[in-house]
Amino acid sequence: MYKYFKRVSDFTLALISTTVLLIFLLPVIAGLLLTGEGHVFYFQERVGKNKKRFQIWKFATMLKDSVNMKGGLITTKNDPRITPMGGFLRKSKINELPQLINIIKGDMSFVGPRPVMPKSFEVYPKETQSFIYNETPGLTGMGSLIFSDEEELITKVKETGKDTWEFYQKEIYPFKGELEKFYQESFGLLTDLKIFIATAIKVIFPSKKLPYYFFPKAPRKEFKVG
Repeated sequence: MYKYFKRVSDFTLALISTTVLLIFLLPVIAGLLLTGEGHVFYFQERVGKNKKRFQIWKFATMLKDSVNMKGGLITTKNDPRITPMGGFLRKSKINELPQLINIIKGDMSFVGPRPVMPKSFEVYPKETQSFIYNETPGLTGMGSLIFSDEEELITKVKETGKDTWEFYQKEIYPFKGELEKFYQESFGLLTDLKIFIATAIKVIFPSKKLPYYFFPKAPRKEFKVG
């Protein structure tokens, strides 16, 4: 019953949000057309519910051929491939707003596990792969709430000379799997509301401790980078 309510709520809220925000996003669209390489949207294949592939929408924040440049799939803080407006859009999370289209289409929800690229999905432990997309992926979720500073963490890893992709494989993805398992075990309206509210607060007042005020029993992990 809740899943049906969630889908109807997602569609309605995404449609209203897109209509209301459109006027405010016109300057962003104009800025992207006039800077960088002049493209507004970025589309990328992601893994969705029941492992079905879909194209995710984002505002373009990196050079078109960035995946084939030095750094590959991993983006670090102050990455040279980020366009003039890209840094602001990524930090403010405005670059994620076009995913409202994905929510309207039913590819995504406001809250759920973040959809990842197929190559990244393969890095998840097999157990995690078996359940993580039993629920519709989200604009925000437990993983994105806890890892809101992911680019800064990866930047620190890179600065120490460690292999960033190996760090993802051995440290980040296994822990993200634990977080998404926790989400599915506590799945419901209250959990989704708390994630949504916590995400909104964290955009304005960044704090690593904030998610645990809302979810004191959520898995914790200290990453030793140095």
